[in-house]
Amino acid sequence: MSTAVQHPAPAPQVVALDTTVVTSWKAPIAFAIFTLLAIALAVFAPQDGDTTFRLSTQSDVIQLPEITVPTMPTLWITIVLLALATAYSAMLVASKRRVPVWLVVVFAVLFMFGFLTWAASGAAIPVIGLLFGSLSLAVPLIYGSLAGVLGERVGVINIAIEGQLLAGAFTAAVVASITGQPILGLIAAMVAGMLVGMVLAAFAIKYFVDQVIVGVVLNVLVVGLTSFFFSQVLAPNAAALNTPPRFERLPIPVLSEIPIIGPVLFRQTLVVYLMYVAVALVYFGLFHTKWGLRLRAVGEHPQAADTVGIKVNRTRFWNVALAGAIAGLGGTFFTIGSGIAFNKEMTAGAGFIALAAVIFGQWDPIKATLAALLFGFASNLQNTLSVIGSPVPSEFMLMLPYVVTIFAVAGLVGKVRGPAAAGKPYIKS
Repeated sequence: MSTAVQHPAPAPQVVALDTTVVTSWKAPIAFAIFTLLAIALAVFAPQDGDTTFRLSTQSDVIQLPEITVPTMPTLWITIVLLALATAYSAMLVASKRRVPVWLVVVFAVLFMFGFLTWAASGAAIPVIGLLFGSLSLAVPLIYGSLAGVLGERVGVINIAIEGQLLAGAFTAAVVASITGQPILGLIAAMVAGMLVGMVLAAFAIKYFVDQVIVGVVLNVLVVGLTSFFFSQVLAPNAAALNTPPRFERLPIPVLSEIPIIGPVLFRQTLVVYLMYVAVALVYFGLFHTKWGLRLRAVGEHPQAADTVGIKVNRTRFWNVALAGAIAGLGGTFFTIGSGIAFNKEMTAGAGFIALAAVIFGQWDPIKATLAALLFGFASNLQNTLSVIGSPVPSEFMLMLPYVVTIFAVAGLVGKVRGPAAAGKPYIKS
């Protein structure tokens, strides 16, 4: 009779989870650089006098009082706060904790307040005009960044945003000039942007051409075509083909009378209001709908998406086309959105700054929108400081938007990862 030998059950294995938090010293270093810059302004270029911040316009129902501060004491107080924020961020990173977004926002607001106090010494800054112009200049960047987010989230790098914006601006100007209806120009601009997106999608998805190369070629193609038609068709017939009507401003009752926020956000044109809707819809659609789940799945792991029945290439094609339509809509800002006739290369690199906003915003529509607003603020700041006679050199102000773009992408983004399958064609095995 055999006796069964019972072996003791193996002890359960404990799987150690890697909970290491990846931190970066980029933010503390950037904070330190800007703090030193503020100190340099205070030490080597002191300004005498007071600075006034004008918080209302003459048409506002509710009038806020002007705020006047002494220039140098305010700048030194700001420097102390900047130094404290820098030390706190360094302490966080040293203790293996990430620098929170709110600290970055607070630091940026403090630095900008100190810089404006110094730059506008002896003058008055129209805060409403500064913010209103910043939002206006950010409109095409926001539309372009939404197009970039959609494209890369679905797995296609959309370098052709510049061409889509320019095609939208050209088409909107021509159609609105012929029909006299800016709404028809808006629809035509969306169609033009969608066509550029479809060309990008066809070459990138069906023929597996390198997406970056296709995007660059499309940008050059659109610039060439619009420049040719402008010189040969629009310029000789400007009265009939290049005098676009503009969308009128539509103040929203009650909301437009809120101090500061009302004049900036709710006394805008249809193009701006559609931008609000587009940002909300893209964000909600990406993260709270089945469509967004499928789109992100295709951009992260197309093979896994294919195994559950999602048609990868079809999903990519139509979403890239949708992204093109959104960018084309953004192009209307340059013509019918502002009442300006079309001109050669009038987008002036806005599509590439929108791409930087996509990276800075970590492929999130809300964060990309905030990044675009930052770039719009940097662009409008040069206009405001020129008007008030700031001592800041005009050459520096002209390059400011691009300096902010480079610094934001290289200095504040930290370690981020885009969609895993972005830029990679899917070949079904």
